Amino acid sequence: MAGRIRTEDVAAVRERTSIVDVIADHVTLRPAGGGNMKGLCPFHEERTPSFNVTPSRGFWHCFGCGAGGDAISFLTQLEHLSFAESVERLAAKAGVELRYETPDGRFAGRSPERGQRQRLLAAHAEAARFYREQLTTAAAQPAVEFLTSRGFDGEAAARYGCGYAPDSWDALTKHLRREGFTADELTTGGLSKPARSGSLIDRFRNRLVWPIHDISGDVIGFGARKLSDDDGGPKYLNTPETILYKKSQVLYGIDMAKREIAKRGQVVIVEGYTDVMACHLAGVPTAVATCGTAFGSDHIAVLRRLLMDTDEFAGEIVFTFDGDEAGQRAAMKAFSDEQRFVAQTFIAVSPGGMDPCDLRMNSGDAAVRDLVAGREHLVDFVIRATLAKYDLDSVEGRVAALRATAPLVAGLKDRSLRPGYTSRLAGRLGEDVDTVRRWVQRAARGEAPPQRAKPQVSADSPQRSTEREALKLAIQRPDLAGPFFDAVDESFFDDPIHIAIRQAIADAGGAAQASAGSNWVAAITDACEDLAAGAAITQLAVEPPRRDGELDAGYVNTTLASLRRPLTERKVTELKSRLQRVNPASNNDEYMRLFGELLALEKQLRGLKEQAAGGM
Repeated sequence: MAGRIRTEDVAAVRERTSIVDVIADHVTLRPAGGGNMKGLCPFHEERTPSFNVTPSRGFWHCFGCGAGGDAISFLTQLEHLSFAESVERLAAKAGVELRYETPDGRFAGRSPERGQRQRLLAAHAEAARFYREQLTTAAAQPAVEFLTSRGFDGEAAARYGCGYAPDSWDALTKHLRREGFTADELTTGGLSKPARSGSLIDRFRNRLVWPIHDISGDVIGFGARKLSDDDGGPKYLNTPETILYKKSQVLYGIDMAKREIAKRGQVVIVEGYTDVMACHLAGVPTAVATCGTAFGSDHIAVLRRLLMDTDEFAGEIVFTFDGDEAGQRAAMKAFSDEQRFVAQTFIAVSPGGMDPCDLRMNSGDAAVRDLVAGREHLVDFVIRATLAKYDLDSVEGRVAALRATAPLVAGLKDRSLRPGYTSRLAGRLGEDVDTVRRWVQRAARGEAPPQRAKPQVSADSPQRSTEREALKLAIQRPDLAGPFFDAVDESFFDDPIHIAIRQAIADAGGAAQASAGSNWVAAITDACEDLAAGAAITQLAVEPPRRDGELDAGYVNTTLASLRRPLTERKVTELKSRLQRVNPASNNDEYMRLFGELLALEKQLRGLKEQAAGGM
């Protein structure tokens, strides 16, 4: 640097710079009264906005961390620039021509060599222009054909600055050197790299190129897709880590989407460059994508500031991962990061598992908009995906599934949502709500899940008493119980001795074929192979029924309905659970079959309840 920037020029930059415009590129600001604005501080984590901006004075201050200053200091602290680099960036936007002077006050010129960051930004801007021009050449036809095959015309390519890296070892390098950039600048910026021979060659060769912009709109890197099977490199290749390009902080499309993200309170996370283009062109202008890395904490910090993600105002984060196994793993990772958002998090997966670009090509723009509109709460998706790993038709499978999903519900940051998701989880599992609630509560306290011992049913429980009464009727009054009893098999009995007696009655020919008396009791006893059950048959043959007075068909129906009711209720619960696990959009036939079974079973249960209450 030939000297320092003149004080009056710095003052001119401050005067012509809108501090709101500078800060709004990074932080969503909302009116705070008295002409002030407020937002989430970019310099520390917070849930309640304490970052204040006073446009009339050109100053900002955070009451949370104590940082403050003007537009120059904001850029200096946020982007780790030198004072001169911040002034130079703002001067370029404000149209202020800077003059420099030596320490003794002498004029040192108007166009000194700029700081390293500004030089690298200028090199990237020129590289982007070079790549765009190359896309118009005959050699770039494969790149144009790829864009066309993905549904993007020339206007779309121009809008997103798409370009072509020539099939040459050093076309870009030579061009930038002619423009005055040094070899060190090109390697530091990741635009070129040393060859084995020691010469400098291009980073990208024979590839379709997308410029990657930071949130302010400056080009800081590139993403490049190979166009030939002869290319031994990865399908997508990005700029390496540089002082400009930090992949853990970069979101492709953020410069174009930031205004709409702040306006709509929603951001849509997609997986690639073409998905961002497809979403924007289809009417979802809030889409952004990570660049060569997973969605992480630094990306969250950027989006929280744009979304004004606070306790008072919570936006939406919509992930559009593929429906395959890798997409599910990404969704699980996103769910683990979800606790850092106040915003509600959703996932949108198309029925065929297509990404937004494929969906737009196959079904049009409206389908992309419908995909986002039909988003599902991320916690619902994660619970459903977790449950799909287990056999929920078995007791062991349901226990394992509950062990895996209870911590998910317990970990919800919004405690008010836990009861609702506890009930929903119980329904999907076909488990008692109180049981699931105990598991969730223990998981929330970091305790081991409760032991699930088999419930002990006492001999005088209502269920055992009803079983005993039904067997007495079949033994003592087969003329009344007859076909009604024979229609109730051993699956409705719980006591092992009662089950053995029920089997013996069937083996003896069934109650409908018998006549009351000692011969019928002897036939049942002879058919019974269980000694304890055989002794119980004699007791049941002489024990009075619980009804006073004459027995009739009504009493038989009431008793057998009471016997059948518990198992039928369990079947209804289990069928509802299975129905919740079927997606009608992708498996409508199965859904309708189960739905029909449920209607029939619920009708049957209503009839049993009426009969058990004494009706006919």
